[in-house]
Amino acid sequence: MSETDPEDGDAADSDASAADADETSTTEGNADGGVAPVGVKLGSTRTVVVYPSPDGDGTEVVRTLTCLATYEDVLTGEERVLYGEEAATEYPDTVEFMLRSGLPEDDDSAEAAATFFGELLAANDVPENSAVVYAIPTIDNEAGLANLEAVIEGSSIGGELVRSYPESLCGSLPAFENELDAIDDIFVAVNMGSTNLEVCAYRRGEQLVPLSTGSITGNEIDRRIANYVEEETQGRVNIDLTTAREYKERHADFESFEPFTDVIQQPGGGSHEFTIEDSVMDACDEYVDEVVDEVANGFLPELANSYMKVYQLALEKPIVLTGGMACLPGIVEEVEARLSDELKRDVTAIRAERPDLAAAEGAYEIAGYLASNL
Repeated sequence: MSETDPEDGDAADSDASAADADETSTTEGNADGGVAPVGVKLGSTRTVVVYPSPDGDGTEVVRTLTCLATYEDVLTGEERVLYGEEAATEYPDTVEFMLRSGLPEDDDSAEAAATFFGELLAANDVPENSAVVYAIPTIDNEAGLANLEAVIEGSSIGGELVRSYPESLCGSLPAFENELDAIDDIFVAVNMGSTNLEVCAYRRGEQLVPLSTGSITGNEIDRRIANYVEEETQGRVNIDLTTAREYKERHADFESFEPFTDVIQQPGGGSHEFTIEDSVMDACDEYVDEVVDEVANGFLPELANSYMKVYQLALEKPIVLTGGMACLPGIVEEVEARLSDELKRDVTAIRAERPDLAAAEGAYEIAGYLASNL
């Protein structure tokens, strides 16, 4: 199964098929009568923006691929811009995913990100008179974070306020019944993204002992799935990373995985049907083991050494799983069980109902609080 891999980014941020249309949904909430709160997560694969509905009833949630394509208008000769699923579908050969590492690394990617974000905002009428909170990864990359800040602050929104908060904090809030109350609590967050695994403790909103690694990621699982499919089919099937990611998102299930079949076209004509039994879940099982090992033997000892009381209090509370990989069915229970075995004590884990939207939704809640206090 051969097709161009359009990106190498936030793989598990839900179904990333380029054929999907941009997603806009309405959820419960209250529009601010004056300054509108806006929550933003600019991700390496997908961007999510949450803002009040124009009718004041609930919120709008826009979720789209973080990509851009340009083309020449055949009538006017002017350069035109497409973004999101439309760009990835119509121009897979030239589409640009400008946040491959999770941040705009240089001037060119920052400019492309600014163009993408501007097109998205204009197409969805996101309020300009707004207080904007955007989620940022826990990455030691001052230049990339500065570029991201410039993209957000240079956009049409955030006329009243622009502020950033850690992605794992924003993504954790929707997992709690009283979202903003969690900021005044102590807990551990594990952000299971496609470009990084991030683990930290929060004490009244303060990040403690943040850990970030690029070796345990959703992207790496996609690569393993592609390799394992080749091995499982005795070399008869080679899939690209986009297809591997789609297999993961559509079929990975720690509760009730079932083997599935697919078909590829053979060179010279004909087709070959094959069944995948082990490749997807073998890769996902390895991922969970690696996450648990990093949390249990890397992060928690460091937390205990630096903040023993916080360590003790945090393990009495649920560990919050955030990020796209947390979307996989049954992964919360798997992390909970394996971490309990590793630590030789009972550990509980929770996640938001939609981990792929949670960072932007949490940012929106923070923005609402800040807007009400302007």
